[in-house]
Amino acid sequence: MTRSGQEYLESLRDGRSVWLDGERVRDVTRHPAFRNTAGSIARLYDLAHDSAHTPVLTRDGVHRAFAVPRDYGDLVARRQAYKVWAESSFGFLGRTPDYMAGGAAGFAAAPGVFTTEGFDGAANALAYHRRLAEGDLYPTFTITNPQAAPTPFDAAGGTAADDPVVRVVAEKDGGIVVSGAKMIGTAAVFGNEVVVGTIEPLAPRDVDRAVCFSIPVDTPGLTFVSRVSYEGRARSVFDNPLSSRFDENDALLVCDEVFVPWESVLTYRNVDASFGMWWRTPAYVNFVHQAATRFWTKLEFLAGLAILLTRSNGTYELPPVTQAIGRLLGKVAQAKAFVLAAEASYEEVDGGRGGVMPGKDISYAQRIMAGELYPAAVQEIKLLAGGGVIQLPASGEDLLHPELGPVVARYLRAPGQSSEERIKLLKLAWDALGSEFASRHEQYERFYHGAPHVYLMQQAWEGDTASCERLARACLDGYALGGEPEGPDSR
Repeated sequence: MTRSGQEYLESLRDGRSVWLDGERVRDVTRHPAFRNTAGSIARLYDLAHDSAHTPVLTRDGVHRAFAVPRDYGDLVARRQAYKVWAESSFGFLGRTPDYMAGGAAGFAAAPGVFTTEGFDGAANALAYHRRLAEGDLYPTFTITNPQAAPTPFDAAGGTAADDPVVRVVAEKDGGIVVSGAKMIGTAAVFGNEVVVGTIEPLAPRDVDRAVCFSIPVDTPGLTFVSRVSYEGRARSVFDNPLSSRFDENDALLVCDEVFVPWESVLTYRNVDASFGMWWRTPAYVNFVHQAATRFWTKLEFLAGLAILLTRSNGTYELPPVTQAIGRLLGKVAQAKAFVLAAEASYEEVDGGRGGVMPGKDISYAQRIMAGELYPAAVQEIKLLAGGGVIQLPASGEDLLHPELGPVVARYLRAPGQSSEERIKLLKLAWDALGSEFASRHEQYERFYHGAPHVYLMQQAWEGDTASCERLARACLDGYALGGEPEGPDSR
């Protein structure tokens, strides 16, 4: 059965090691840097547990993200569930529990990928998926190595003792011991379990780094070092309506001789399996399905914000502004089209034995579109917003001040809109477009699916180059020097 929001919050009070500003956070559900976002995630659980949305979000008491889709209808049903949760945060919570839940379902759809000569993790991958689904757990992951990490090998070919990347340092009865770090653990401090692995290709000799496992967030020796909290810096929900409630946080994961039981290990000392678990199962394509649905939702929100801003500014009817709104709505339709097209072009997994997944070609192409489109959309709305988002009272409390309030009310209003309504709108716009929180989101969307030089090359490898080349070749083959063009009568 799904958990209630309160049950989810209780699960976070487990003594996990989270650090922020030199302080160990004793309880993320009560700390001012995390509590509102934890509450926002709890509301997601309540939507699934007992609300009008429960039939959309769950099936047979399990969140639909955990289900292995068997046909096109299942893909549509899963996307509808993704959409409900995405709309709850207006697209600003990216790594909600359904994200890695889809990844776990991808593992379960093709467990044979985890079977290798030296280690068979197939049963563990299936048990991982079952454990998450039955417990309605929040799975997170850290699968990116620290930037500029040096080669793990010294001149003699041995593993360097100061290797900063998570690696196997010992085997013990019942499991392995790992040390090292992974970066960009988005929302990891709010999770129940964290997958630690590598989505990047490794060299054949990088076997010590070629390991993937999932462990509880409160595992001894596991530490999360949080970036600055935008929620913690927020003045109030009125002044910072997005960053005060939807700051999913990013943290550096550090393992200090962490013991991992064998039953929690998914891949072990095998570079092909550690890489293939993401790319030769539906896991990564499932990630994109959730992310593309959320991205579409986020663009809907931004387009709606642009409409409200231009109406408030009295510029909506101006032809250039109307055209700009049309351009934004076209971007929304483009984002929606990628989701629907990926579903409609679904592919069978393992000859149908693993169900179906969204079409890989279009799913990969969505990464290119999203990374390029989001900054353009934000820039467009900034131009439409004008200077009003800058000249704002420091706090909504100014409206309540006996002397300052009447001044603010007089000069910061718009026709048909009170000063409170206008300031509320402009503060929402600034939080979405110009704040430090907004800057993080722009950078995050650019690199949500990795670096462009990686996914652009992958698109060239995975895209249907043969069909494109064949069509161009057919044109070339249809005429010759000095010959007549082929037509209906020449055949």
